[in-house]
Amino acid sequence: MARALVTGSTSGLGLEFAWQLAGTRHDLVLVARDEDRLRSIAAQIRDVHRVEVEVLAVDLSDRHRLDRVATRLTDPVDPVDLLVNNAGYGLRGGFLEIGVEDHEKQMDTLMRAVLVLSHAAARSMVQRRRGAIINVSSLAGYTAAGPYAASKSWVTVFTESLASELKGTGVSATALLPGFVQTEFHERASMNMEGLPRITWLKAPYVVEQALKDAARGVVLSIPSVKYRTAGEVSRIAPRSMMRALTSPNWYHRLQRKAVGRSRRRASRRNLHAPWQREDPPQ
Repeated sequence: MARALVTGSTSGLGLEFAWQLAGTRHDLVLVARDEDRLRSIAAQIRDVHRVEVEVLAVDLSDRHRLDRVATRLTDPVDPVDLLVNNAGYGLRGGFLEIGVEDHEKQMDTLMRAVLVLSHAAARSMVQRRRGAIINVSSLAGYTAAGPYAASKSWVTVFTESLASELKGTGVSATALLPGFVQTEFHERASMNMEGLPRITWLKAPYVVEQALKDAARGVVLSIPSVKYRTAGEVSRIAPRSMMRALTSPNWYHRLQRKAVGRSRRRASRRNLHAPWQREDPPQ
C-alpha cells in the first residue's frame, strides 16, 4: 500500500488531501502544529478508511523540528511515496505593518520547509525510482500582492526546476496553482472576502481531485478549472506594470471598499421597501 505525507493536514486543502488519499487506500503521515486536532482527525480517518495514520505535531517554521519531518521522508523501512507540501498561512496587514520576525516565520513555512522536505523526499524517491511531490502554490504567484505572492512565485519556479531535474528518474514534481478556494485560509488570516463574486470560488474537493489526477499523469503545473487556467495565462503574458496596478497589496483594500459599497446598496434597497418608510396612499 502506498504512503503519503501531507503537511498542513488539519484544515483546508491539506485536510481534503488527507481524506481523498485515505479513500484511495493510502496510508498517511499527517503533519501540523495542533497535536490534539491532528490526533482527532487521524482517528476519524482510521475509523472510516481503515488505513494506517501517523501524526507528527511540528511547526514547520521551527528549523530543528522540521528536521524530524525530513528524517521521516527518508525512512527506508516505511517509505513515503507521495509528499504534499501544503502548509501555509497568510498575514493580515501590509508589509511594513507587520514585524519582520513574523515575515521570516511565514517565509520559513512557505519556502524553506518546501525546499528541505522536497530535497529529502526526492533523494529518497529517486533511489527507489518511484514517487511524486505536490507543492501547493497559488496563482497569486503571478501577481504583485506582497510577500505571500512572492513566496508562491518561488514555489512555482522551484517546482518547475525540480520537475526538470527529476525527468527520467521515475519521480515527478507538480505545483498546484489554485485560485480562490473555499477553505479556512482567509478566515484564519482575518480577511473578509465578501467583495469577491461567487463564481471566483472553487471547492476544495474539486481542487484536490484535479491535483491528484495531474500528479498521476506527471503534469508539472496543475491549475484547476478553465477560468483559472485562462487567468493564469493572461497573468503570465500581461505587462508587469499592468499586474502591479491590478494586484498590488492595495487590492484587498479595494475589495473591502467594494464589499462595503455592496452592503450599503443592499441596505438602501431594503429601506426603500421598509413599511415604516412608506408613505400612506392617498385617500
